[in-house]
Amino acid sequence: MGWWIALGVVVLLAIVPLGVSAKYNADGPLLRVILGPARLTLFPRRKKEKKKRQKQQPPQEPSPEEALPHPPQPPREEPAAQPQEKGGSFLDFLPLMKVALSFLGDFRRKLRVNDLELKLILAGNDPCDLAVSYGRTWAAVGGLLPQLERLFVIKKRNVEVACDFTTTETLVIARLDLTITLGRLLSLAVVYGIRALRELIKLQKKRKGGATHEPDSQYA
Repeated sequence: MGWWIALGVVVLLAIVPLGVSAKYNADGPLLRVILGPARLTLFPRRKKEKKKRQKQQPPQEPSPEEALPHPPQPPREEPAAQPQEKGGSFLDFLPLMKVALSFLGDFRRKLRVNDLELKLILAGNDPCDLAVSYGRTWAAVGGLLPQLERLFVIKKRNVEVACDFTTTETLVIARLDLTITLGRLLSLAVVYGIRALRELIKLQKKRKGGATHEPDSQYA
């Protein structure tokens, strides 16, 4: 029975969503961290109560020893300039960079956009100019959405462009909920952690005069 409970806990932890929720409207930006069903606000921070000001103590009179003039001190020696940092081998850095880029690409594909909301409210007095701006804005949005869908899996989206003759500036309402499950995150950490460790071991052996690392053909 205990094994089944432990397995259930592991499964529940694996499907817990982690991520961020960003929102912008007339109240300003709002940034929250998503931890399962809970959402913790990062920005704006709550204003802390001002601490009571400490009572200022009256200035103390200097002692007779402090009142006497001090002898002149020798000039301080300037610290020696630090040696310039040297770079490492680019060929040794390439395998690590490949692992990092592969991790970022796989990490991006594991992310999920649960909610994407974007509403642009165009302002203007001239209906003709506003109609032109409306068409250009929809064209830009239409070109942006396919790129976002290639980068992320978007579950829900709400994109809208509107016009308002009563406002003096263009307004925007935006919201983005981006999450990844703990199970996916741990699997990525294990797979790419092992790959990075292998490359680091190879590099350490090479520096000690052991196995040599052959440069990749496409960079040779």
